[in-house]
Parts: sequence; structure tokens; C-alpha cells
Amino acid sequence: MDILIVDDKPANLLALRKILKRPGLNIIEAKSGNEALALLLEHDIALILLDVQMPDMDGFETAELMRGNEETKHIPIIFVTAISKEQKYVFKGYDKGAVDYLFKPLDPDILQSKVNVFLELHRQKEDLKKTNTELKDANEKILEQQEALIEEERLKVLLQIAGAKAEELNQPLVSLLEDVELMEKVSHNPEKSVECLNRIKESGRKISDIAKKIKTIHYSEPLPSFHGSSTIISFDREIKILMVNDSEDIFEGFKAFLGAQDLINISWAANIKETLTMLEKDKFDMIFLNHILEDGTSIDFFRTMEKEGIETPVIVVSGHGDEMLASQVIQLGAYEYLPKNRINSASICRIINNTLERCRLRNDAKRAQAKMTEMSIVDELTKLHNRRYFMEVLEGEFERALRYETEMALIMMDLDLFKEINDTYGHLAGDMVLSGIGKILKKHVRRNDLACRYGGEEFAVILPNVSRDNIYAAYDRFREMVSKHPFEYESKQFHITFSIGIAFSNDAKSVHNLLVYADQALYQAKETGRNKTVIYRAKNNADV
Repeated sequence: MDILIVDDKPANLLALRKILKRPGLNIIEAKSGNEALALLLEHDIALILLDVQMPDMDGFETAELMRGNEETKHIPIIFVTAISKEQKYVFKGYDKGAVDYLFKPLDPDILQSKVNVFLELHRQKEDLKKTNTELKDANEKILEQQEALIEEERLKVLLQIAGAKAEELNQPLVSLLEDVELMEKVSHNPEKSVECLNRIKESGRKISDIAKKIKTIHYSEPLPSFHGSSTIISFDREIKILMVNDSEDIFEGFKAFLGAQDLINISWAANIKETLTMLEKDKFDMIFLNHILEDGTSIDFFRTMEKEGIETPVIVVSGHGDEMLASQVIQLGAYEYLPKNRINSASICRIINNTLERCRLRNDAKRAQAKMTEMSIVDELTKLHNRRYFMEVLEGEFERALRYETEMALIMMDLDLFKEINDTYGHLAGDMVLSGIGKILKKHVRRNDLACRYGGEEFAVILPNVSRDNIYAAYDRFREMVSKHPFEYESKQFHITFSIGIAFSNDAKSVHNLLVYADQALYQAKETGRNKTVIYRAKNNADV
């Protein structure tokens, strides 16, 4: 970091150098105002210590010239002087551009303190400048990545549509060409000519319908207008936009930029309170939100959105370009940042398109994430929870039962002679049975119970906070209900039975033991004739 000291006396320069000397600080000396002005253009100066009384050009005149130069006017100047402390001299110095005064003889501690303050301010300013540059670069990259992603998705869909529509177009085009050729041959036969003409009209109508579908794909592209340099935009559905601004004139100007668009419906709100009321009553595709409003800023609105769970895409509009603000609102969730001086038809159309595409991609990603989450915990065939999720819940419920001294039950169920169903009717019939059992079991369990497909034809249920007698009675009734339920596959009707084993947490020291006990009870039900409900007893004496 560079600091410039200006004094016509070498002894004063030496004294200042000794006081200020430290690692990382580069001290540059000048013996006159002219020399100081020249050095300012050669170095990145953080602070100037300027003597007032110098020959040829005094400190006041030098400071005035420094302040008058666009490249040096931002550098702080501290006057170092031995002249009177009278207010008229001090005020003159501040008027010429000084930020502070030091009076001779100098106090080293005061000098160091003042210099440290201004050097720290310079460091913070440089850090902020660097941060702004990095944020600007980062925001540009984000926008480029977003546009690239949208363009990639657009091309995928266009290619898919192109392939599908080409195949769809092929048949009416072939028919049209054949009828044109045939019409030339039967031109002497009016009846045949009329038939060909009708078929040509029908083929033309089909081609026209397909062309309309292609034109109204959801990738809406800004198109050049034939009425000047503005742009028009075509959508396949109504687009509802909420413009939030404290000036209705700006709202009208925004509408004018879009021109006459039948499918774009623009509403206006004057402040955040009005916006929230309108969002409660209606659904909007996007919001163009002015940064400064009468009851808060866009930052306040984003905090409210998060609190209320509002997910409508927001484009922040501000009076001037501000990279720090742009970065802040994008991090808070803004889809884009638009300075007012860049608002025009092309920019609005681009933003509407990109916002719709990003919103669609976001919704697709959310649906995919929800599906992946579901697949990780739900069995696809029975729609019950899978074994992995079951084990996680079992651990938690067992610990909870121990902590609160309650009792939980574990039910293990296995379809009797299920292999015979597969061998007799086929595996599709077996899948139908498993799916049907899943539906029946889902209706039977309590709200706080958790049913799962444990594996193959085996099912399990976790029941927190239970009574032993009630559980036995409930699941023995369930067993009877399943045994009487008719299953039908390809007009063939059959029945199937369950064997059930029940174990309770108070009899087990661990989750492992609980699983073993429930399995032992199930095994006993199987070994003693199947289609039974058995409770595990702690003394290895399971009772039916």
C-alpha cells in the first residue's frame, strides 16, 4: 500500500518516514506540489500527508489541483502544518479538500492512529471493489449458464417435436400429392375430380392443424415485427404478469413495450401489501418487482415470500445498475435483475421467455426430486413403504418406546403358499395379489402406524403406543378379512391366506431382538398350520 508525504524540508520527510515505517507500507516522498502531482499519476496512492507551507505552490493550492483531477480527487489528504490553529486556516484547508489536520510538532501516536484509520478505509474500499468485480463476473456466468441450459432444453424439445411432427405431416402430404397426380389423370371425369378435390382439402386441413400446433409450442420465441424495430411474442396460453411499482405511469409504459398481446395479462400493484393480497386471490406466472417501494424493498418482499411459502418467479427492477444489489436479490431468489435503463421490448420478451422456461425446468426438477424421494422410501408395486425406510423408522420408534416407557408392536406377515399363485396363474397374477394386499393393508392400519413390504410376499407393520390385547384382536380380524377376500385374474377367482407373527418392544432389549421375536412368532404360525396369528412370549412360549 502506497502513501505519499509532501514536504519541502528533508528533515520533516525523514521524521515522517521513521514514524510511519512498517512492513507492507510503501512511503513515497515529494518535495514540492508539482512533484507530488506527477507522482500521483505514477502510483496507486492510498493517502496523502501534505505540508501547507511550501515555496512556489503551497498545500492549499496543491490540494485544490488534486481535487480538480478526476483520477486523484478520491485520495484522502491530511494537512500537516505548523501554522496557526485558527478556524479560518482550518476551514480553508477543508474547503480545499483536506479530510483532516495534523499540527506540528507531531505526536507519533496521533499520527499513527489517523494514518491507520485512512489506510483501513482504503483497504476496505479495495476489497469492496474486488468483490464487486467478482460478483459481476459471477452474475454474468450465472446468466450465461441459465441461458445455455434453457437453450439446451429448447433444442431437445424442438428436435423431439420436429421428429414427431415430420412423421405426422408425412401421411397427409403423401395423400395430397397422390390426389394432385390423380386429379390430372381424371380431369375429364367431374365426379372423380370432386372426390380428389375434397381429399386434397382434407389433407390441407390436417397439415394446417399440425402447423398450428408447431407454432404454439411452449417455447415462445421473440420474433421481429414488420411494423418497426420492436418485437412481438407468441404464446400458447395466457401469461399472467404482476407489475409492482409505485407509479401507474411506469406500469402503463411497461404495457406499451409489450404492445397488443392477447395472451399476456398484466396486473398492477402499488406496494408489497397490495401484492400479497393479490397473490392470495390469484395466481401469476411472474412478478416484475420494483426494488424501492413505499412500504419496503425487494429484499423485504423476498423475506416475506420465504415466510409465506410463495414461489412465484420474481424479476427485480431497479432505477440503476447495481452489481451488489443484483447479486443480493439473485441469492435471495430473484430470477433476474433488470435496471430501468435497460428496459425495452427485446429485454422484456427475453426475460419473460427465460423466466417461463426456468420455471418449467424448476417444476420438472421438483417433480423429479419428489419422484426420487418417493422411490427411495416407497415400494413401487404395493405403494407401501419399502424395507430400507421401514428399518429407519423401526430404530426411532423402538428408542422412543424405551425413552417414554410405552410399548410398541411389530407385526410380521407372510402370504401362505404364494408360490402356488405364481405357478398356477403366472407372475402377473402374483403381482396383482401383492398390489391388492398393499391396498387392503393401507386401509387397515392406524394413522400413526407404518406398513411396509418387507420383502417378496412378506409384509410388516410398526405400531407405536399400543395395547397387547387390542393388537392381537385387530390383526386376527385382518387375517380373517384377507382370507375371505376374493382375488380375480383373467376371469379366474381364488383366495389367499396370511400367517402373522407379533412381538412387543417390552420383551426385547434391541431392535434386532424385536425382529427375531416377530420372525419366530411368524415361523410358529407357519409351522402349526398357517393362516394363524401368533404372539411371541418372552419365555419362548408363543401362544396362539
